[in-house]
Amino acid sequence: MLSERLQKRLTKERPMTTITLRIPVDVVESLKALAPHKGFSGYQTLLKSYLSEGLRRDEALYGADPTARLLEALRARGVAQEVLEAAVRDLAA
Repeated sequence: MLSERLQKRLTKERPMTTITLRIPVDVVESLKALAPHKGFSGYQTLLKSYLSEGLRRDEALYGADPTARLLEALRARGVAQEVLEAAVRDLAA
């Protein structure tokens, strides 16, 4: 199930704002060259896609519950699921 925040982000009717960014010319040229290869009609759409990808990644990393992030880090380092569950139970007690 999608969070309310993500559901809002996926709607087409969201309010938009215009911003100005100073980006080096060579970066814009690279974006223009890459856009068709990634299936985008133009470099601005590709740039928005890159922003969205980074934002989703960082929100997942920093927006999640710190306990959940710690459990994922411990799980990735091989800590047994039973040990993690016991630790969570101890926290709740």
